[in-house]
Amino acid sequence: MLHNNLLQPSSIAVIGGSDHLDHLGGSVLKNLLDQEFKGDLYVVNPKKDEVQGVKSYRDASLLPQTDLAIIAIPAQEIWPVIEELIKSKGTRGFIIFSSGFGELNKEGRDLERKITTLISSAGGSLLGPNNIGMINRHYAGIFTRPLPVIDKKGVSFISGSGATAVFTLEAAQQIGLRFSNIFTVGNSAQLGAEDILEHLDDTFRQGESSLVIMLYLESVKNASKLLEHAISLRRKGCSIVALKSGVTDKGNAAAASHTGAMVNSDLFVQALFKKAGIIRCYSRYELITIAAILQATQQKPKRFAVVTHAGGPGVILTDTLTQNGLSVPDLSVAHQNALKQLLYPGAATANPIDILATGTADQLEKVLDYCERDVKEIDAVIVIFGSPGLGTVTEAYKVIHQMAQRSSKPVFAILPSVVNVREEISNFIKKGNLAFNDEYLFGTCLAKVMENSVPSGQLFKIKPKQYSNIRTLAREFPNGFLQADQVYAILQAAGIRCAQQQVVSTETELLKISGSLNYPVVQKVVGPLHKSDIKGVIIDVTNVSDLLHNFRKLKKIKGATAVLIQEMIKGKEIFTGAKREAGFPPLILCGAGGIYVEALKDSESSLSPITRKDAVEMVSKLRIKPILDGMRAEAPCNLEALYEVLQKVSELMESIPEITELDINPLMLNEDAAIAVDARIKIEKQDENTL
Repeated sequence: MLHNNLLQPSSIAVIGGSDHLDHLGGSVLKNLLDQEFKGDLYVVNPKKDEVQGVKSYRDASLLPQTDLAIIAIPAQEIWPVIEELIKSKGTRGFIIFSSGFGELNKEGRDLERKITTLISSAGGSLLGPNNIGMINRHYAGIFTRPLPVIDKKGVSFISGSGATAVFTLEAAQQIGLRFSNIFTVGNSAQLGAEDILEHLDDTFRQGESSLVIMLYLESVKNASKLLEHAISLRRKGCSIVALKSGVTDKGNAAAASHTGAMVNSDLFVQALFKKAGIIRCYSRYELITIAAILQATQQKPKRFAVVTHAGGPGVILTDTLTQNGLSVPDLSVAHQNALKQLLYPGAATANPIDILATGTADQLEKVLDYCERDVKEIDAVIVIFGSPGLGTVTEAYKVIHQMAQRSSKPVFAILPSVVNVREEISNFIKKGNLAFNDEYLFGTCLAKVMENSVPSGQLFKIKPKQYSNIRTLAREFPNGFLQADQVYAILQAAGIRCAQQQVVSTETELLKISGSLNYPVVQKVVGPLHKSDIKGVIIDVTNVSDLLHNFRKLKKIKGATAVLIQEMIKGKEIFTGAKREAGFPPLILCGAGGIYVEALKDSESSLSPITRKDAVEMVSKLRIKPILDGMRAEAPCNLEALYEVLQKVSELMESIPEITELDINPLMLNEDAAIAVDARIKIEKQDENTL
């Protein structure tokens, strides 16, 4: 929980306050004064008795009681100041702008840890170091400018980067996005983005708290905490949009399993956001556009009227919406004729509705009124209105403003003439409106908002007896990739059906079981991991003679220790796998299987635990889904069996944290069942005594 001294201080001391507005301490002091902080304000400056009209103390020891300290002095000078503030001044809120800590070197990390430990042991809260501060309706503890408009109905913004926060705030002001509070966490020495999200969740009040949260993350330090509180906030009615940097894979080491080859860190992040119901974006312009759409309406319109005086942008927006699954429906002939009576000859009324470049503000108002009142086929209106610089748009923007205020349907304004009518757009924004400026960006962001859903679902649970059996097996098995019979034992214990199999090491063992086999069978080399790459799999073996011949051939393969004899299963080849990454729940994958699994890249993923709904959604997005449903008189596959396997893989990963990688490829799916034919499991025990 964040200390109230950080959130709502009654007194603030700027350590390093200055008269120079180009200094951190000078700039933050100016912002505190400009926003008219209502409490007691102090400065610590060893050379001044007054700074910007505020009383200044030569040393922190001379300060009166102080709730919050905003620190803008060199890193090496900070420790004695914080020690004095905590022990003598009752200070429990700290914002450290200074750099030179964990981001610099070991000495910096040690100092950062020492300061954090002191503040935490006193029950205080620390933002930073190496940040730009925070701002809410109580105070502007931030050194950047211009200050954003603070509105209790605005967006909550949590940023892991100060510079990115500054640039995002600048872009947000251009479209009129308002904020209720802003937190920048810097090095996250004590408070990270997940902790701020937890605070927003714990203090959420319906009708009072922000319903839109923006995140900029450079890392995810506690995925479970982020997931827990994001889901909680989503279920309370909040929407969350996040920009996560660092998405590229700089080159994975050669992977010993398909899962290892297919999974990188960003896939975990993507799955985390998906499971949490967080809308992901890839630029700060996407970030603010999505947040602005969410701030504009809590409705979920699917059918749009596009009203414009410029044909090209209207077509671009219509294409974008349609390509992203939203509808710009053709209006009926009756509607088209009615609209034509309101407009000049040549106007297009089918939707998009082009009132022409010569269209007037009065005509625009009549069209918007008609769409609001009479056109039941649409849920929202998007207006694109710019200027070539030949006339005024003031009256048109007044119409859009008035319609946005009184319409029961959402009205979105795209005002692209950011140079020609800059002042008119600024006045439009000052009235509390949002002014988007690019039709393609708006359309793609709108689609992301509309397809986002609130997380829900019930978890699948394996029986306690199965859990106990699996734990017993895991205790017995060594680290590394398990042998085929060990994998078979774990999957069977988890309730995953496997093809019947036997492992033989000698010709004598082979001949002993050959008479009891149900032909045809498959023979596979045991030892090497990628069997297909070395021709270590022979299918459709129908007699003892071929069985013996193949055994001798397979045993000659380098690294071969035995041969697996397995019943031959027919069906569609599916891949399912799982992998762990530190700090994240296990990632579960499903897709097209067989030897081309990595080349086809037809896969979906979700963080564990997997619900039936998650499993259905994963399978539904696969390109091979129509094949699984049955094509050209083929019987449909048993998808329920596949959903169950995905849930059981999830439960297996939840039950046995020592399993770091799991592959089932192929999982043969037919009209009757889902049967594991080949699988790999890797175990890494941190402490075998804890199993």
